[in-house]
Amino acid sequence: MPGDRNVTIGLIGAGFAANLHLENYAHVHGVDFRIAGVASRNPERSRQFAEKHGLERAYGGVDELLADPQVNLVDLCISNYQHVPFILRCAEAGKAVICEKPFTGFFGDGEPLVGNRFGRAEMLAGALVSADRALDALRRAGVRLHYAENWVYSPNIRKAARLVERTGGAILRIVGEESHSGTHSDYARQWRYSGGGSLINKGCHPLGAALQLKYDEGRRKYGEPIRPASVTACVARLTHTRGFLADTEKFIREGWVDSEDWGALFLTFDDDTVAQITASDIVLGGIQNVLSIYGSQAVVHANNVPNTSVIAYAPRAGLYGGEYIREKVETTSGWQFTSGDEHWMNGFPQELQDFCEAVAADREPVSGAMLARDVTVVCYGAYLSAEQGRAVDLRPHVRR
Repeated sequence: MPGDRNVTIGLIGAGFAANLHLENYAHVHGVDFRIAGVASRNPERSRQFAEKHGLERAYGGVDELLADPQVNLVDLCISNYQHVPFILRCAEAGKAVICEKPFTGFFGDGEPLVGNRFGRAEMLAGALVSADRALDALRRAGVRLHYAENWVYSPNIRKAARLVERTGGAILRIVGEESHSGTHSDYARQWRYSGGGSLINKGCHPLGAALQLKYDEGRRKYGEPIRPASVTACVARLTHTRGFLADTEKFIREGWVDSEDWGALFLTFDDDTVAQITASDIVLGGIQNVLSIYGSQAVVHANNVPNTSVIAYAPRAGLYGGEYIREKVETTSGWQFTSGDEHWMNGFPQELQDFCEAVAADREPVSGAMLARDVTVVCYGAYLSAEQGRAVDLRPHVRR
């Protein structure tokens, strides 16, 4: 038994993320945990969700869930702009929190951010005020943030990290990407709800993995984590270019209001090593979740998706019926790269296993407050760099 405390989870939200989490809680083992129920803005939706998943209870609202004395871990499966307000409520109720990525950001005044009404320096400062309000509230309440960055737990990336560690060499360069042909979510295309576009919503994944790899290397070699030092970045709205707009048939989703659909950043760490992160919503062929580690003694490539664990061919779409192929692929015809368990490959069950064990044992999770805040620092530093066309020094913003 990893700890002696029971873990009782309350879900807030009844959409895509909540469904994903429930599927993966089913794999958590060796921990005395249960899911008490779900709350959302719509009690009827909560009731249907609870009925569908066989949950004990559909709470009448968030206040009712937070008042439940048995719930000691709240899983926030809600939109980015809602994270910090709900974290503050959880802290006031003395509940530990699981927060989906990205942790927080700058969301303006509730109106579309068209016309650059806010400068990126203001956004960076505002995002960090938001982050620190949440983290300080949790710390005062004596509870922890569990930052749901699944790439940190991906078995492929953990294996790559162990291989490099065993060589004894240094991690010199990390290259990572998450891309696909466009988010299904309308809210994710608007800065006021998502806090940015592709760079923060997709780039946060490979960035989080890269930061964690350098944390671990620093602790192993120097007794303290290696942290981000500076960033250079570029962003674009490629679905607004005249070439794309002239296409008569669109396979890439459009409709971006005021945020980027492509971004890339170049991060320098405080040991002078580097990471290159790319994120976009303009890549056909299914989701690309890949990370490479270039060490002084080895090179390791981790292909979460696509990979060659299961390769299938069909001459036309529809022949597989309703069988899942892989995330965001536009067609099921031709050669397909699928896997026996995409959730496992991406680290979702391992993430929730660690969170439940951490609450049971009253310890820090692997992916926690420092990673959540550093991802915010780097992404908003990147937005500032893209605006100003220069490298941005992150060290004054990194919390020690």
